Amino acid sequence: MTILVVGASGATGRLLVEQLLAQGEKVKIIVRSIDALPDVIKQNDQLMITESTLLDMTDAELQQHVQGCRAVVSCLGHNLNFNGMFGHPRRLVTGAVQRLCRAIEATAANITSTPVKFILMNTTGNQNTQAGEKVSVAQSMVVGLIRLLLPPHADNEEAAGYLQSRYGRHHKMIEWVAVRPDSLIDEGSVTHYQAYESPIRSAIFDAGKTSRINVANFMSQLVIDSGTWNKWKSKMPVLYNN
Repeated sequence: MTILVVGASGATGRLLVEQLLAQGEKVKIIVRSIDALPDVIKQNDQLMITESTLLDMTDAELQQHVQGCRAVVSCLGHNLNFNGMFGHPRRLVTGAVQRLCRAIEATAANITSTPVKFILMNTTGNQNTQAGEKVSVAQSMVVGLIRLLLPPHADNEEAAGYLQSRYGRHHKMIEWVAVRPDSLIDEGSVTHYQAYESPIRSAIFDAGKTSRINVANFMSQLVIDSGTWNKWKSKMPVLYNN
């Protein structure tokens, strides 16, 4: 079976693909340009690359890409420049999640065995209200301003909300996890980290650190390790470096 990764040319997506390939997994990726990929990835025989823009694909094309995949991982995010923050598509992540999930349902409609895993890279600034998470009034006000002024934050909230509202814990075709790292940093190797069901510190006033390579490692474990998946499915774990 195969894993589909979208957003694979991003800083975290590349690391995830590298780790999955190192585990001997077969991986498909959809990227706008292969130029951003390191040669060690592009030359791997276990990797299938499609150079395209996901939101421009037809439904039939997306269905072809998810067909036979046991997991789909979205590492998509907005570029940190003016066009990426305020240009179109403003709902890049949400649109991709919705279309990918519909493609999974279309191709798995006659399958009643193991649901497809859907893993979404999200943010600790997204409060999991369905799990009863509470934040201070001050943080709520700041996040409200961010939601109003910065479209990518609202996009991340809507993407996770779509998974929560549409796919319950016992859905036959799709199970999901939304991974919430805190402030992202770069490190050269996997280090000790911890996953929590909810934030243990304020994402606004006392943010922690999470290395991208640790996020990639956690997502790879969700893909390949059934115990990790069963612990976190239908949840929004928060990651911190130790």
